Amino acid sequence: MVNFFAKYKLIFYITNFSLIFLYLFPASFFGCIFYDDCYLQPKLTVDFLNVSSNHFYSFFVISVIGHLSFLKSKKINFLVLYLIFLAIFLETLHLIVPNRSFQWSDLIGNLIGVVIVILIYSFINKYEQF
Repeated sequence: MVNFFAKYKLIFYITNFSLIFLYLFPASFFGCIFYDDCYLQPKLTVDFLNVSSNHFYSFFVISVIGHLSFLKSKKINFLVLYLIFLAIFLETLHLIVPNRSFQWSDLIGNLIGVVIVILIYSFINKYEQF
């Protein structure tokens, strides 16, 4: 599976583009599709510790795909910086996107999703002999 992502970096680019599209969409894209209400945001699970679970899952998934895509590449440090910047930048853009609002719980969910994958990746690299 690791080779699959490394071979097809296009998967990372498509998920990255999709995430940016969903963040900049001026309403709830999935709310429009599933509920016929563009202002109703579907939740995968309830938020935990005042951290947005949807944002955590989104950035966790894109971080995992990114790390698997660039596993053997020397660009992994750039990827980490990019993901952290993306997490902050996209949430900050909610200040100017119509019908969207900046929320600290969303930003924290974004960053925790990225940081957990970075920690797991670092742990695996440190103890990869097992």
